Amino acid sequence: MHVAASTGRVVAGRYLLQHPIGRGAMGTVWRARDSVLDRDVAVKEVRVRGAATSEETQVLYERTLREARTAARLNHPAVVTVFDVIDAAGSPWIVMELVEARSLEQVLAQDGPLLPGQAADLGTRVLGALHCAHAAGILLVRASGDLCLHDPTRRTLGDRRGEDAGAGRRVRRFQNSGWRRRWRLRSIW
Repeated sequence: MHVAASTGRVVAGRYLLQHPIGRGAMGTVWRARDSVLDRDVAVKEVRVRGAATSEETQVLYERTLREARTAARLNHPAVVTVFDVIDAAGSPWIVMELVEARSLEQVLAQDGPLLPGQAADLGTRVLGALHCAHAAGILLVRASGDLCLHDPTRRTLGDRRGEDAGAGRRVRRFQNSGWRRRWRLRSIW
């Protein structure tokens, strides 16, 4: 259990906000403690911005709920699990699995380039996650290094139920070839 100072704010009567762990255009992600299940989680405070009228606010709110419901259906080892969506003070909050990892952007800035095998493994996991999302009807507008959490201890493709094991074998074969052959993205699928 991670013990951290708290802001004193409790959301939905159970999520004690500890401190922000990320900020972006869509809102703030907080490290929080779920007092009911006694575990740390990530809670995204979604900003409903750009709406001039209450109807536009409602449309943005419904879109957020729809996207969270879709994301909650994703079941892939490289995708953060959505646990819940709550309403607090008229704004949606998304409760997610807490992944304690640096973003790929931070890893590259602090440690330099990944080794070829590490880059191939990470790329395979990201492609698997994108494939899972696209199969569920989610189209990501942007997949960048600041959105990709790099946790080398996390499960990779093929670790559960044998999913995408063929893609992993093809990437390993490619890695062992000395990177001389041209490899197209679509050949992974």
